[in-house]
Amino acid sequence: MMISEYLLYAVVILFSVTVHEVAHAYVAYLRGDDTARMSGRITLNPISHIELFGSIILPVMLLLMKTPIIFAWAKPVPIDYRKLKNPKSDILLVSLAGPASNLLLVFFSGLVIRLVRAFPDFTASFSVSIEHCFLTMIIFNVCALITNMIPIPPLDGSKIMAYFLPVELRIKYLNLIPYIGLIILNFVLLSDMTNNIISLIINFFVMIFTG
Repeated sequence: MMISEYLLYAVVILFSVTVHEVAHAYVAYLRGDDTARMSGRITLNPISHIELFGSIILPVMLLLMKTPIIFAWAKPVPIDYRKLKNPKSDILLVSLAGPASNLLLVFFSGLVIRLVRAFPDFTASFSVSIEHCFLTMIIFNVCALITNMIPIPPLDGSKIMAYFLPVELRIKYLNLIPYIGLIILNFVLLSDMTNNIISLIINFFVMIFTG
């Protein structure tokens, strides 16, 4: 992989995880919790969101290993659930905001690719470069969307799953040691079956959103 390709992935990953966390923070703010805003997390400045391992080391390792799945995360947004207007339902909305932002980036990227193809006056090399950039955006955000919806703490999917659990079970489930969940996640993501399924889903999204 060329250096320019690594730089492209770096930009895509940092931008995507930043938007993901801003979405969590902004929806929490709309629902009454200003903790993230007071912590300076409603900003598109990636420096405010970067987490050394999840935002840099892990994706670099996955790129070097040439795995079909590239995954990354940023620092979790601080949320005080007690400040939310309706904690139970609002936690669900805040949790869904991150994956929803990934889906929005997929839609936007697909729209850009369609627009580029609709204007053949662009030079061929320029058009191909734009299409490649936004195709990379689609691939990463589909991976992020799918992975974040896996119901393993501390991923967003675990908080969504918790919404449907009884209170006592919900607390125990969400209090699982995060690193245990991440270890399980690594085994899940590195399995051939998971890679094949996610590859099929990525191809489906690319076909739907880019034509």
